[in-house]
Amino acid sequence: MKYASLILLISTLAHLQLFSQSVLGNDRELWEALSGTYEDYRYSEISNRRFKHEDIMRRVSQLDASFNVATVGASNGGRSLKLVSIGDGPINILLWSQMHGNEPTATMALMDILNWLSAPQSKFESQKNELLSKVTLHLLPMLNPDGAARFRRRNEQDIDINRDARRLQTPEGRTLKRVRDSLDADWGFNLHDQGRRTSVGKMPATLSFLAPAFDFDRSVNEKRGDAMQLIAHMNQHLQLEIPNQVGRYWDEFEPRAFGDNIQKWGTRTILIESGGQYGDREKQLIRKLNFLVLQLAFSSIANNEFENFSVDQYDEIPNNSRGMQDVILKNIQLPMTMGGYLTDIAITLEEVDNVGYDDHYLSARIVDVGDLSTSSAYIVHNMEGYTVKSALQEKETIMSMDELKRKQAELLRRGVAYVEVGEPDYFQSSILLQINKQPISELTLGANPSLLFFKNGELRFSLINGYLMDIRKSISDLIEEKKKM
Repeated sequence: MKYASLILLISTLAHLQLFSQSVLGNDRELWEALSGTYEDYRYSEISNRRFKHEDIMRRVSQLDASFNVATVGASNGGRSLKLVSIGDGPINILLWSQMHGNEPTATMALMDILNWLSAPQSKFESQKNELLSKVTLHLLPMLNPDGAARFRRRNEQDIDINRDARRLQTPEGRTLKRVRDSLDADWGFNLHDQGRRTSVGKMPATLSFLAPAFDFDRSVNEKRGDAMQLIAHMNQHLQLEIPNQVGRYWDEFEPRAFGDNIQKWGTRTILIESGGQYGDREKQLIRKLNFLVLQLAFSSIANNEFENFSVDQYDEIPNNSRGMQDVILKNIQLPMTMGGYLTDIAITLEEVDNVGYDDHYLSARIVDVGDLSTSSAYIVHNMEGYTVKSALQEKETIMSMDELKRKQAELLRRGVAYVEVGEPDYFQSSILLQINKQPISELTLGANPSLLFFKNGELRFSLINGYLMDIRKSISDLIEEKKKM
């Protein structure tokens, strides 16, 4: 079985290489060249998702005279909404990002694209000049800065801007409508994030696309068809990067949504949703994929390359589904004291923000129990053959976080999961134990149990806050593993 899988993998890789050479041609060369030099253009001042309006404006204020930067509105909280434009081409491409304040992945990519456009080019000078002679790019990089300040979906009025396209009661929505109308944009990119639990089959939907419907019949006119063809082009390249992890977003017509209405108003509109990827909770790999796929889209539009793809190829992209879990533990045989039955448990990790909304920690909870053999997760552990016990609570109060760090390894080896700390700091990622929490062992929905797993009488694993730790490993290795959750 192992060798058959290896042969299949080699055959698949060879097929992909042949595919990229024969079908994608020069596009693939540009993609790979941009990918190889991406770190030269990555806006390094942003490395996690909880950045603020001032972080974006700092970069925008540094742009040279080749860019036109205009204040086109203000948020409900008074923060400026800037439109950044560059190019002399007749095709107007409008991109807007972070209309939901907690959906920032594409905003990071737009900053990287601004770096690429403003860099003293050598290798890409001809591509850049040709692109900007055919298209004009218009970027609204943070449409909901008030929501971003609190890392939440809605604006300061508690309105979902993306459900305000008809009433236009939000200043942010009115700004987007006014910009779209003033440009009469030929193409529009509606840039969002979707939940990590969104999947494509049993794989995470790392990126999903949609050419939004403009009526309840989900009709396809010429412009919506163009958007579908461009998505098919982007998908062909992404399959070489994240095979089977590209989805098609649900296309029911939403009469209040901006994407659907902008399509209706005559702009070829493409929704891009950034989802999840193992080991990439801060979405830095997905940020890079946004950078690459948007650059490909610009080139495809400028040179009409999307016309080589079909609506049928768009329809072949599998639909999104929901159900991807963070962690699944399978085949847990509970002792009689805990029910005595065989079960699987699915765990999701929820982000808890600090007061300033610039940091977070993860809090686990059980979202499903029972036979989960058809479910999928980023991390799956088979616990068959292990005996289970409830984790312990340390009897002595620990006075400081520094003391807890010194004692952490010894506590884990003793099967301790719960500690009382005199001066707690819940945001230290180097802490693996539950601080000032009541012990829980019940495997019930909504619970966050801590369990010990033994084999041949030896403690091998501790489940603490959704993280299954091999306690034979060093603390530093465990902390690095935890960062990938």
